Amino acid sequence: MKKLLLFLSLFMFANANQLGVEEKLGAMVPLDITFLDEEGKSRTLEEYMDGKPTMISLNYFRCAGICAPQLEDMSKMLSRLDLAENIDYKVLTISFAEDETPALAKAKRQTHLTSMGRAYVPDAWHFLISENNSSAIIANAVGFKYEKTVSDAGVVDWIHPAALIMLSPKGKVTRYLNGIEQLPFDVKMALMEAGEGKVGPTIAKNLLFCFAYDPKAKTYIFKWEKIAATVMFAIMFLFFIYLVKTSNRDDDRENHQTKGDN
Repeated sequence: MKKLLLFLSLFMFANANQLGVEEKLGAMVPLDITFLDEEGKSRTLEEYMDGKPTMISLNYFRCAGICAPQLEDMSKMLSRLDLAENIDYKVLTISFAEDETPALAKAKRQTHLTSMGRAYVPDAWHFLISENNSSAIIANAVGFKYEKTVSDAGVVDWIHPAALIMLSPKGKVTRYLNGIEQLPFDVKMALMEAGEGKVGPTIAKNLLFCFAYDPKAKTYIFKWEKIAATVMFAIMFLFFIYLVKTSNRDDDRENHQTKGDN
Protein backbone atom coordinates (compact mmCIF):
# COMPACT_ATOMS: atom_id res chain seq x y z
CA MET A 1 0.00 0.00 0.00
CA LYS A 2 2.77 2.40 0.94
CA LYS A 3 4.62 1.76 -2.33
CA LEU A 4 1.42 2.28 -4.33
CA LEU A 5 0.76 5.64 -2.67
CA LEU A 6 4.34 6.72 -3.24
CA PHE A 7 4.04 5.82 -6.92
CA LEU A 8 0.79 7.79 -7.25
CA SER A 9 2.38 10.76 -5.52
CA LEU A 10 5.36 10.78 -7.85
CA PHE A 11 3.05 10.40 -10.85
CA MET A 12 0.96 13.39 -9.78
CA PHE A 13 3.95 15.64 -9.21
CA ALA A 14 5.61 14.55 -12.46
CA ASN A 15 2.52 15.47 -14.46
CA ALA A 16 2.10 18.75 -12.59
CA ASN A 17 5.63 19.74 -13.55
CA GLN A 18 5.08 18.86 -17.22
CA LEU A 19 2.28 21.37 -17.76
CA GLY A 20 1.64 25.01 -16.90
CA VAL A 21 3.92 28.03 -17.01
CA GLU A 22 7.48 27.94 -15.71
CA GLU A 23 8.27 31.64 -15.47
CA LYS A 24 11.52 32.66 -17.09
CA LEU A 25 11.60 36.37 -16.33
CA GLY A 26 14.63 38.06 -17.82
CA ALA A 27 15.27 35.25 -20.31
CA MET A 28 15.91 36.12 -23.95
CA VAL A 29 13.88 34.50 -26.72
CA PRO A 30 15.53 33.72 -30.08
CA LEU A 31 14.53 36.48 -32.50
CA ASP A 32 15.79 34.66 -35.60
CA ILE A 33 13.21 31.84 -35.54
CA THR A 34 10.62 32.05 -38.32
CA PHE A 35 6.84 31.69 -38.43
CA LEU A 36 4.23 31.61 -41.17
CA ASP A 37 1.61 34.34 -41.04
CA GLU A 38 -1.99 34.40 -42.25
CA GLU A 39 -0.91 34.72 -45.88
CA GLY A 40 1.65 31.92 -45.63
CA LYS A 41 4.54 34.39 -45.64
CA SER A 42 7.62 33.46 -43.62
CA ARG A 43 9.23 36.09 -41.40
CA THR A 44 11.43 36.09 -38.33
CA LEU A 45 10.13 36.86 -34.87
CA GLU A 46 12.24 40.00 -34.93
CA GLU A 47 10.47 41.17 -38.10
CA TYR A 48 7.03 40.55 -36.62
CA MET A 49 7.97 42.46 -33.45
CA ASP A 50 9.34 45.37 -35.49
CA GLY A 51 11.25 46.85 -32.56
CA LYS A 52 8.09 47.15 -30.42
CA PRO A 53 7.20 45.65 -27.04
CA THR A 54 5.20 42.56 -27.91
CA MET A 55 2.42 40.60 -26.26
CA ILE A 56 2.43 36.87 -27.02
CA SER A 57 -0.32 34.33 -26.50
CA LEU A 58 0.21 30.65 -27.23
CA ASN A 59 -2.94 28.87 -28.39
CA TYR A 60 -4.22 26.53 -31.04
CA PHE A 61 -6.89 27.74 -33.39
CA ARG A 62 -9.20 24.69 -33.25
CA CYS A 63 -9.27 24.76 -29.46
CA ALA A 64 -12.75 24.33 -28.01
CA GLY A 65 -11.54 25.01 -24.47
CA ILE A 66 -9.86 28.01 -22.90
CA CYS A 67 -8.38 29.39 -26.15
CA ALA A 68 -11.73 30.70 -27.37
CA PRO A 69 -12.58 32.74 -24.25
CA GLN A 70 -8.98 33.92 -23.95
CA LEU A 71 -8.93 35.25 -27.51
CA GLU A 72 -12.38 36.77 -27.11
CA ASP A 73 -11.17 38.58 -23.99
CA MET A 74 -8.06 39.73 -25.84
CA SER A 75 -10.26 41.22 -28.57
CA LYS A 76 -12.29 43.18 -26.02
CA MET A 77 -9.24 44.21 -24.02
CA LEU A 78 -7.24 45.35 -27.07
CA SER A 79 -10.18 47.40 -28.34
CA ARG A 80 -10.14 49.33 -25.05
CA LEU A 81 -6.38 49.46 -24.54
CA ASP A 82 -5.13 53.03 -24.09
CA LEU A 83 -2.12 52.58 -26.37
CA ALA A 84 -1.63 52.97 -30.12
CA GLU A 85 -1.48 49.54 -31.74
CA ASN A 86 1.31 48.97 -34.22
CA ILE A 87 3.10 52.01 -32.79
CA ASP A 88 3.28 51.36 -29.05
CA TYR A 89 3.04 47.58 -29.20
CA LYS A 90 2.53 44.41 -31.26
CA VAL A 91 0.50 41.27 -30.55
CA LEU A 92 1.36 37.76 -31.72
CA THR A 93 -0.96 34.80 -31.24
CA ILE A 94 1.07 31.69 -31.99
CA SER A 95 -0.38 28.24 -32.64
CA PHE A 96 1.55 25.32 -31.16
CA ALA A 97 -0.57 22.71 -32.97
CA GLU A 98 1.39 20.90 -35.66
CA ASP A 99 -1.31 20.62 -38.31
CA GLU A 100 -2.81 24.11 -38.45
CA THR A 101 -2.61 26.18 -41.61
CA PRO A 102 -2.27 29.83 -42.67
CA ALA A 103 -5.87 29.70 -43.95
CA LEU A 104 -7.09 28.74 -40.48
CA ALA A 105 -4.94 31.47 -38.92
CA LYS A 106 -6.37 34.01 -41.36
CA ALA A 107 -9.97 33.04 -40.57
CA LYS A 108 -9.33 33.16 -36.84
CA ARG A 109 -7.67 36.55 -37.08
CA GLN A 110 -10.49 37.99 -39.16
CA THR A 111 -13.07 36.75 -36.66
CA HIS A 112 -11.39 38.51 -33.75
CA LEU A 113 -10.56 41.71 -35.61
CA THR A 114 -14.19 41.96 -36.72
CA SER A 115 -15.46 41.42 -33.18
CA MET A 116 -13.45 44.32 -31.75
CA GLY A 117 -16.08 46.95 -32.44
CA ARG A 118 -13.64 49.57 -33.70
CA ALA A 119 -11.10 49.96 -36.47
CA TYR A 120 -7.94 48.16 -35.38
CA VAL A 121 -4.71 48.21 -37.38
CA PRO A 122 -4.54 44.63 -38.73
CA ASP A 123 -0.75 44.55 -38.84
CA ALA A 124 -0.66 45.04 -35.07
CA TRP A 125 -2.05 41.55 -34.35
CA HIS A 126 -0.80 38.53 -36.26
CA PHE A 127 -1.92 34.92 -35.96
CA LEU A 128 1.06 32.69 -36.68
CA ILE A 129 1.79 29.02 -37.21
CA SER A 130 5.00 27.13 -36.65
CA GLU A 131 7.84 26.82 -39.14
CA ASN A 132 10.81 24.55 -38.44
CA ASN A 133 9.44 23.80 -34.95
CA SER A 134 9.51 27.51 -34.04
CA SER A 135 6.35 27.34 -31.89
CA ALA A 136 7.89 24.68 -29.64
CA ILE A 137 11.12 26.69 -29.50
CA ILE A 138 9.47 29.89 -28.31
CA ALA A 139 7.17 27.98 -25.92
CA ASN A 140 10.23 26.44 -24.33
CA ALA A 141 12.00 29.83 -24.22
CA VAL A 142 9.15 31.43 -22.24
CA GLY A 143 8.38 28.33 -20.11
CA PHE A 144 4.96 27.61 -21.61
CA LYS A 145 4.34 23.87 -21.15
CA TYR A 146 1.67 21.94 -23.04
CA GLU A 147 0.89 18.34 -23.93
CA LYS A 148 -0.63 16.66 -26.96
CA THR A 149 -3.29 14.00 -26.31
CA VAL A 150 -4.91 11.54 -28.70
CA SER A 151 -8.18 9.82 -27.80
CA ASP A 152 -9.06 6.21 -28.58
CA ALA A 153 -11.05 7.54 -31.53
CA GLY A 154 -7.96 9.32 -32.85
CA VAL A 155 -9.09 12.84 -31.88
CA VAL A 156 -6.12 15.11 -31.19
CA ASP A 157 -6.34 17.64 -28.38
CA TRP A 158 -3.90 19.73 -26.35
CA ILE A 159 -3.65 20.35 -22.62
CA HIS A 160 -2.21 23.80 -21.92
CA PRO A 161 -2.44 26.88 -19.68
CA ALA A 162 -3.64 30.38 -20.56
CA ALA A 163 -1.26 33.32 -20.26
CA LEU A 164 -0.04 36.47 -21.93
CA ILE A 165 3.74 36.88 -22.10
CA MET A 166 5.34 40.28 -22.56
CA LEU A 167 8.58 40.70 -24.51
CA SER A 168 10.82 43.72 -24.68
CA PRO A 169 11.79 45.02 -28.15
CA LYS A 170 15.02 43.04 -27.80
CA GLY A 171 13.23 39.81 -26.91
CA LYS A 172 13.52 39.79 -23.12
CA VAL A 173 10.70 38.12 -21.16
CA THR A 174 9.48 40.90 -18.87
CA ARG A 175 6.14 39.80 -17.44
CA TYR A 176 3.48 37.08 -17.33
CA LEU A 177 -0.26 37.73 -17.07
CA ASN A 178 -1.91 34.44 -16.22
CA GLY A 179 -5.51 33.50 -16.95
CA ILE A 180 -8.00 34.26 -19.70
CA GLU A 181 -9.23 37.65 -18.47
CA GLN A 182 -6.98 40.72 -18.34
CA LEU A 183 -7.59 44.33 -17.37
CA PRO A 184 -6.62 46.89 -20.02
CA PHE A 185 -4.77 48.91 -17.37
CA ASP A 186 -2.66 45.92 -16.28
CA VAL A 187 -1.81 45.13 -19.90
CA LYS A 188 -0.94 48.77 -20.60
CA MET A 189 1.45 48.92 -17.63
CA ALA A 190 3.01 45.59 -18.62
CA LEU A 191 3.58 46.74 -22.19
CA MET A 192 5.05 50.08 -21.10
CA GLU A 193 7.46 48.31 -18.76
CA ALA A 194 8.33 45.85 -21.55
CA GLY A 195 9.13 48.80 -23.79
CA GLU A 196 11.72 49.89 -21.22
CA GLY A 197 13.01 46.36 -20.73
CA LYS A 198 11.87 46.29 -17.09
CA VAL A 199 11.18 42.86 -15.62
CA GLY A 200 8.16 42.74 -13.32
CA PRO A 201 6.55 40.11 -11.10
CA THR A 202 3.44 38.25 -12.16
CA ILE A 203 0.37 40.37 -11.44
CA ALA A 204 -1.97 39.37 -8.59
CA LYS A 205 -1.98 35.60 -9.00
CA ASN A 206 -4.33 35.08 -6.06
CA LEU A 207 -6.65 37.91 -7.11
CA LEU A 208 -6.97 36.61 -10.66
CA PHE A 209 -7.62 33.11 -9.35
CA CYS A 210 -10.32 34.03 -6.84
CA PHE A 211 -11.96 36.97 -8.57
CA ALA A 212 -12.72 38.26 -12.07
CA TYR A 213 -13.29 41.77 -13.35
CA ASP A 214 -16.76 42.73 -14.52
CA PRO A 215 -16.26 45.50 -17.13
CA LYS A 216 -19.96 46.46 -17.05
CA ALA A 217 -20.12 46.92 -13.29
CA LYS A 218 -16.47 48.07 -13.20
CA THR A 219 -15.77 45.97 -10.18
CA TYR A 220 -14.31 42.62 -9.13
CA ILE A 221 -16.78 39.78 -8.77
CA PHE A 222 -16.48 36.63 -6.74
CA LYS A 223 -15.89 33.42 -8.70
CA TRP A 224 -17.42 30.75 -6.47
CA GLU A 225 -16.70 27.89 -8.88
CA LYS A 226 -12.95 28.55 -8.66
CA ILE A 227 -13.09 28.54 -4.86
CA ALA A 228 -15.12 25.32 -4.97
CA ALA A 229 -12.46 23.73 -7.16
CA THR A 230 -9.77 24.87 -4.73
CA VAL A 231 -11.68 23.44 -1.77
CA MET A 232 -12.16 20.13 -3.58
CA PHE A 233 -8.45 19.98 -4.35
CA ALA A 234 -7.62 20.71 -0.70
CA ILE A 235 -9.96 17.95 0.46
CA MET A 236 -8.39 15.48 -1.96
CA PHE A 237 -4.91 16.49 -0.83
CA LEU A 238 -5.81 16.08 2.86
CA PHE A 239 -7.37 12.71 2.11
CA PHE A 240 -4.18 11.68 0.34
CA ILE A 241 -2.13 12.68 3.43
CA TYR A 242 -4.55 10.72 5.60
CA LEU A 243 -4.07 7.61 3.45
CA VAL A 244 -0.30 7.95 3.65
CA LYS A 245 -0.37 8.25 7.46
CA THR A 246 -2.82 5.38 7.78
CA SER A 247 -0.61 3.25 5.55
CA ASN A 248 2.43 4.10 7.69
CA ARG A 249 0.58 3.07 10.86
CA ASP A 250 -0.50 -0.19 9.24
CA ASP A 251 3.08 -0.90 8.17
CA ASP A 252 4.35 -0.18 11.71
CA ARG A 253 1.70 -2.45 13.20
CA GLU A 254 2.62 -5.26 10.80
CA ASN A 255 6.30 -4.83 11.65
CA HIS A 256 5.57 -5.03 15.39
CA GLN A 257 3.45 -8.13 14.91
CA THR A 258 6.19 -9.76 12.84
CA LYS A 259 8.77 -9.03 15.53
CA GLY A 260 6.40 -10.36 18.22
CA ASP A 261 5.85 -13.58 16.32
CA ASN A 262 9.63 -14.03 16.01
